[in-house]
Amino acid sequence: MPGENQDKLMSGNQPEVQYAAFLAIDWADQKHVWSLQEANSSARERGEVDHMPEAVETWVAQLSQRFAGRPIAVAVEQSRGALVFLLSKYAQLHIFPVPPAMTANLRKAFYSSGAKNDPTDADLLLDLVQQHREKLRRLSPDTEATRRIQNLVEERRKLVDEKTAQSNRLEAHLKIYFPQIPHWFGDVGSPMVCALLERWPTLEALQKARPDTLRSFFRKHHCRKEELIESRIKAIGEAMPALKDRAVVQTKVAVVKVSVQLIQVLHEGIEGLNRQIQEAAEAHPDFFIFDSLPGAGAVMAPRLLAAFGSQRERYQNAVEMQTFSGIAPVTESSGKSSWVHFRFACSKFLRQSFHEWAALSITQSQWARAYYELQVRRGKKHHAAVRALAFKWIRIIYRCWKERVAYDENVYLAALAKHNSPLVAATKAAL
Repeated sequence: MPGENQDKLMSGNQPEVQYAAFLAIDWADQKHVWSLQEANSSARERGEVDHMPEAVETWVAQLSQRFAGRPIAVAVEQSRGALVFLLSKYAQLHIFPVPPAMTANLRKAFYSSGAKNDPTDADLLLDLVQQHREKLRRLSPDTEATRRIQNLVEERRKLVDEKTAQSNRLEAHLKIYFPQIPHWFGDVGSPMVCALLERWPTLEALQKARPDTLRSFFRKHHCRKEELIESRIKAIGEAMPALKDRAVVQTKVAVVKVSVQLIQVLHEGIEGLNRQIQEAAEAHPDFFIFDSLPGAGAVMAPRLLAAFGSQRERYQNAVEMQTFSGIAPVTESSGKSSWVHFRFACSKFLRQSFHEWAALSITQSQWARAYYELQVRRGKKHHAAVRALAFKWIRIIYRCWKERVAYDENVYLAALAKHNSPLVAATKAAL
């Protein structure tokens, strides 16, 4: 989850399944190397299977017939992706994703040369699923409605990241031959700036435009402040070209036109996904919980819904979500020394979702603002203070999620007052 966590199921209270065999598959682009060991045997079999669905179907059918449909534990080095999607439709295959870092560390420990080859990786994965299965979490797909939201918000984020990357490239080109654009408008990836550059890609072309044409253009693109429009028109008229080397300028203009087109396509794609996300989220039975959170809005509410999912048995307590999301810090110790540091091994998208929303909640929630300011006064930097706030928020959301109730700021403030929390005074002081 937003990614990866949404397919995972806590297995602490689940009875141990009696597997007929253990299977490990090392993913590749065209063919997958596999290693298999029957439950009551020490012998291992190895082979390859083609990536095409027909080949996988035939191979799984053979396994099903061989083991009479009994469950098989399967280790793969991914929790999402083409291979997992292919295998997840077969009920007898119980998939256990293995973090790549775990395999890499075992490879370093057992093979000192550091050489990587597919059969060795398949054997390592087989060792893990056979001997250390309790350290892994079996994939358990959420409801179709939830999975739709999870996939949509993840893909939207990828498009947003790509749009940001393209905007940065565009700005880098503009700073060479047209540096006034970033200065005048700030966000060079906005629809207005892209439309302007598409029509007038150079300062010389822009200065040839009549003032009335520019006024009409700015108003068409939702710039309503007359003073801002007039100041921009004046700045355009007084600007000087940064570069007169036509060889460079013409090349940059050609590249800028391509970047503008890419950004416009990405923008349209993001807007299209926004509509799909809104539709899917509003139809979800749990959406009201996350929609009630301060500052969540149309973007973050679906992402928080995707983070928690629908399976209440997935997390036994809030601590599990705090840890798995990467919001909880890591405490390490050696001898008499101990230290706390940022958690790296986690779903980055999941951590990002909680972090971004916690920052938004500071301006929308009285106690959240007071709590953040309290952390800052204690010496924490901005992001550390936001993570501390997200850590506290997860406990609150977890309770709402478990009990299927919407968040109510007044109810929480009353609970703080009932328990004589120091946040009560801090909240009043912040008003």
